[in-house]
Amino acid sequence: MRIGQPRHRRSALIAGAATLVLVGAALTQTGAAAAAAGCQVTYSVSSQWQDGFGANVTATNLGDAVNGWRLTWSFTAGQTITQLWNGSFTQAGGDVAVTNAPYNAGIPTNGSTSFGFNGSWTGSNPAPASFALNGTTCTGVVNPTTPPSTTPPPTTPPPTTPPPTTPPPTTPPPTTPPPSTTLPCDIYTAGGTPCVAAHSTTRALYASYNGSLYQVRRSSDNSTRNIGVLSTGGRANSATQDSFCANTTCVITVIYDQSGRGNNLGYQGAGGIGGAVQPAVATRESLTVGGNKVYSLYINGNSSYWRDGHLTGIPTGAAPEGMYMVTSGTHVNSGCCFDYGNSETTRRADGRGTMDAIYFGTSCWFGGCSGSGPWVQADLEWGLFPGGSSSWNPNQRPFTSKFVTATLKNNGTTRFAIKGSNAQSGNLYTLWDGSLPSGYNPMRKQGAIILGSGGDCCIDNSNQSVGTFYEGAMVAGYPSDATENAVQANIVAAGYR
Repeated sequence: MRIGQPRHRRSALIAGAATLVLVGAALTQTGAAAAAAGCQVTYSVSSQWQDGFGANVTATNLGDAVNGWRLTWSFTAGQTITQLWNGSFTQAGGDVAVTNAPYNAGIPTNGSTSFGFNGSWTGSNPAPASFALNGTTCTGVVNPTTPPSTTPPPTTPPPTTPPPTTPPPTTPPPTTPPPSTTLPCDIYTAGGTPCVAAHSTTRALYASYNGSLYQVRRSSDNSTRNIGVLSTGGRANSATQDSFCANTTCVITVIYDQSGRGNNLGYQGAGGIGGAVQPAVATRESLTVGGNKVYSLYINGNSSYWRDGHLTGIPTGAAPEGMYMVTSGTHVNSGCCFDYGNSETTRRADGRGTMDAIYFGTSCWFGGCSGSGPWVQADLEWGLFPGGSSSWNPNQRPFTSKFVTATLKNNGTTRFAIKGSNAQSGNLYTLWDGSLPSGYNPMRKQGAIILGSGGDCCIDNSNQSVGTFYEGAMVAGYPSDATENAVQANIVAAGYR
């Protein structure tokens, strides 16, 4: 969020959406029997701007079930994929191959799978002319994959089976919380929206995580120590910090990314990633999670953390994303801006839609607020939005409890949602679920991560905000309500006290 007056945003070329539907055949084989194969592919350009575009692809399997898929096509005008979600890709020249993620490998008969991507283009952006699934070029025919028998056909036609009159069943996201051994990023992954960054000073966010949570540096000799977990998938080992920091002062210099993508957050100051602020004191606030003593990231002004993650999985452009954090309703102010989420790689206020971050605090950016907060809002750059416009959202409510869950999700083109709750009990409360503000469609996210400040802090100025961070994650894709509800249930079960 920009602290001063907004600059004029750079002009962007917005092109209309293009949609192409192709029907083709795919190869599958079950034992010695013939296996019917075929597919339908829908390719749509969801948004387009100068030099860039977003696209969605849906493949429907018309033949026998497949377990593991590879979709290929060729770009004819030099387009290049820059980021893809719900799968992985390779590109050589104009030839593209997309393979399934672990959670969407199976496609039943008449079932579908979808993925999306951002890309770059110059001159023109035509849709691919054809697709192939599992190596077979699209033909528009559903055929067996083994040669037909040479036995003459019967003299009477065999009975035919009409197509189903109702769509095949699909598996919805879970509506009840998963087992307690499943942690937030496991829940997001199961919902088809994997974590691309996961940060916490209090606990692991994956059931399998056994690495470091954060790093502290002591003032007595400037040495550092990584603080890990007590056990795999467990709470922070605060005894390590207590021993290392005894009789001296410690600060938190790094918050490690648990997702495996290397999106570690460093402080924006001398000795960190560079900037004008200082690392937060490591021992300012202790608490318990599940009965174990842990420490928070307690930002008392003049501290902030950042990472350029645009090449390591953080969504850019109009790609959909979601995020959550656990913070505190008792340590807030109106300074700009206590954020966690997507920010500028330039660390400057680059225009509308270049940020997509959760804000928590008492700032009433556009005026007309009801009450004194603190509120969960969306920092989309050039404004803290309580809902879908600069007008006050009457559905907003303050969250003053000691521990607060805040969530934000944004599909990048038409819709975003803001939710909040007490992190010790209760369900998420939907503050907004609707259209993006005018001028923010499409989003133009740059893919950095900010924690504790606005996006244009802190190269040459100081952070004005205060707040507390316990845990949070960013995900690729637009999480379902059921997934977010399951994450909230896990946070409550974690036992913040």
